[in-house]
Amino acid sequence: MTNDERTDVSSPDPELVTLEPVTTAVIRGLVPTAELADFFDQSFGVLGKVLATQGVTATGPAFALYYGPPTDTIDLEVGFPTDRPIEPDGSAAAGTLPGGRAVRWVYAGGFDGLAAAWQQLAEWAGQQGLTPGEIQWEIYLVQPNPEMDPADLRTELVWPLA
Repeated sequence: MTNDERTDVSSPDPELVTLEPVTTAVIRGLVPTAELADFFDQSFGVLGKVLATQGVTATGPAFALYYGPPTDTIDLEVGFPTDRPIEPDGSAAAGTLPGGRAVRWVYAGGFDGLAAAWQQLAEWAGQQGLTPGEIQWEIYLVQPNPEMDPADLRTELVWPLA
């Protein structure tokens, strides 16, 4: 599925969805907030090499799964959905994005607006009588590059329910 197709199937408004589990290749870390960008860059580089070496195919865009709210450090996994599990290789491991009921919303804009977008999604869920769970993830529908306008970024926010 291409990035454009993913955006087209997502609602401009938050929505309640039921997800199937997704096999992933990930690197997990407990990362100081100031080092987050470097962790993403290094992890995606390592995962690209591991996928190529093992002949495993990424089946969608990159994501980051967060274990709890960020503080001075962030507990997360970054990775890609894959056509099958990878064999562990250094820091790279097989993982899963869980299935089940979740709230989902596509945020348009730069990464500096993601905290406010998550807050808006939490407020929407509360208005629907829904309680978000402990984990949440972002799917990066548009791959960033230094020359792009941050307003062109699209990030799918997924928050499984408690």
